[in-house]
Amino acid sequence: MSGSFEVLRPGPLTTVQDLGRPGYAHLGVPRSGAADRGALKLANRLVGNEEGAAALEYTLSGPALSFARNAVVAVTGAVAEVSVGGEEHETNAAIDVPAGAVVEVGTASAGLRGYLAIRGGVEAEPVLGSRSRDTLSGLGPEPLAAGAHLTIGEPAGPRPAIAVAPVPDPAPAVTLRVTPGPRADWFGPEAHHLLTSEPWTVANESNRSGVRLDGPSLPRLHDDELRSEGLVEGAVQVRHSGLPMIMLADHPTTGGYPVIAVVAIADLDAAGQLRPGQRVRFAAGKPPQ
Repeated sequence: MSGSFEVLRPGPLTTVQDLGRPGYAHLGVPRSGAADRGALKLANRLVGNEEGAAALEYTLSGPALSFARNAVVAVTGAVAEVSVGGEEHETNAAIDVPAGAVVEVGTASAGLRGYLAIRGGVEAEPVLGSRSRDTLSGLGPEPLAAGAHLTIGEPAGPRPAIAVAPVPDPAPAVTLRVTPGPRADWFGPEAHHLLTSEPWTVANESNRSGVRLDGPSLPRLHDDELRSEGLVEGAVQVRHSGLPMIMLADHPTTGGYPVIAVVAIADLDAAGQLRPGQRVRFAAGKPPQ
């Protein structure tokens, strides 16, 4: 039986996310979807949803939700305290929520983005086949606000027999593997050496469109202006300041800054968990097959 929940506290930025809307870059629409797709999939599996069901993605600090009927939830991704009716519960586990109870997710102590899946999924009107909020273009449901009521869908299947997943916490020290980008030749040996030998610090201006990094300036070989060309998630653009920026889920589909490198697909979830002030390194090479 479907139900609903009320948002008592939304958190700084809590949005509805699924696996996004791939295939529309030619229309200027990014994929969007969860910044940490692995965490979203796990949360959905724990409550018996399809992996791509719509769930809530919170940023840094989680929401407080009141459920009108019995529900089952799971919280994954960033490490945070979770309570139901004032009683603490584990993350990465299915949690039974009695009717009228309040689910509260605290501030993340590791990682940046957490995922709260509800058995049955979050119902919202699909846009281009996805219920995801795209913070760049404004597509999809509005970010959660206090007093909002959201509908829960019908369960897609039985609850899984395993209700807990042993998952390591997001690592404090992160290394992202990269391969040369389409404009790697715009940079000389010095810039490539700096990119993979120096630590970088995540800047406060980072968001779902991209992770801005502070560190040494990467010198260009060319001072020309680059015509806008296609971008992919994980592209490492180098801005006029010489500082890199990693494209995330809501990245623009084209850009005019040269792309020196591209983060391996296997490391994109880790990039989505980078928080301001955190250190990150780049390493040349492909992930193991």
